[in-house]
Amino acid sequence: METIVVVGPTASGKSDYAISLARETGGEIVSADSRQVYRGMNIGTGKVPRDTFNVETGHTPSLRNDISYISGGIRHHLLDVASPKRTYTVTHFLRDARAAIDDIRKRGKTPIICGGTNFWIEALVSDTSFPAVRPDPPLRKTLGRLTAPELFTMLEEKDPDRAKTIDRHNKVRLIRALEIVATLGKVPTSGTRTQESGMKRDEKFRFIGVDISREQLRENIVRRLDKRLREGMVDEVRRLREEEGISWKRLEGFGLEYRWCALFLQGKITETELRDGITRDSLSYAKRQMTFLRKLERNGIRIEWRRI
Repeated sequence: METIVVVGPTASGKSDYAISLARETGGEIVSADSRQVYRGMNIGTGKVPRDTFNVETGHTPSLRNDISYISGGIRHHLLDVASPKRTYTVTHFLRDARAAIDDIRKRGKTPIICGGTNFWIEALVSDTSFPAVRPDPPLRKTLGRLTAPELFTMLEEKDPDRAKTIDRHNKVRLIRALEIVATLGKVPTSGTRTQESGMKRDEKFRFIGVDISREQLRENIVRRLDKRLREGMVDEVRRLREEEGISWKRLEGFGLEYRWCALFLQGKITETELRDGITRDSLSYAKRQMTFLRKLERNGIRIEWRRI
């Protein structure tokens, strides 16, 4: 059995490519994006738009009994599956992604994993399992008083391997990583198995990487940012705050666009600083993603790089 995994840096066109691949192969897409799982976080995460008419059910997706997410005529899994008020972890992803893959295969289709959270993808393909480390409210409260740079420094000292792949500006992930480290000694990585994972032993993963030049990547990031601002990304963050009751701390913890928009809405930065901050962090994120993928290649995973 083969599962296709589409990887590449942010703003490289992974989502569109995965949809075209799904049309060619008769596949369905399983999202591996740690922010697109959350409802109401659409523009800032670059979530593919939901089709206004669902050809599978014959009605619009606004109806309550339509739980599927169709975009470009292709069913997507693990989009809009969690409230932004709750934390959706790699443990949740592994459980849900494995269930989605089994469901897709039972219906005779090809699973296509696509997303930018490479840590999740590595955990899935390496048959990693994570113990259910319970939240530690006192520890979280203590760590919450620290800044992101302080938390990152702590993680570098306690678990340098996880520090190399984590978003150093994302307090939510930093605190969770330190919480796991406090229980296990380090965050489990490839080859670490703490319980039966449920994946088939004969499962094969075919990696396809979306290749893009540095110049084109920067151009795509700037163009994408302009588009998201025009579409109302700042208003999306404002709505999450005012209508959904998401705290500024939580919004900043989502990192990247949400962090900078939250700072802007609080009057802490200018629009120019908003643009510069998102662009700079996006480029840095893309660099970390590529470093991670090169590490996978060094560890024996073959990636078919394609310029699209």
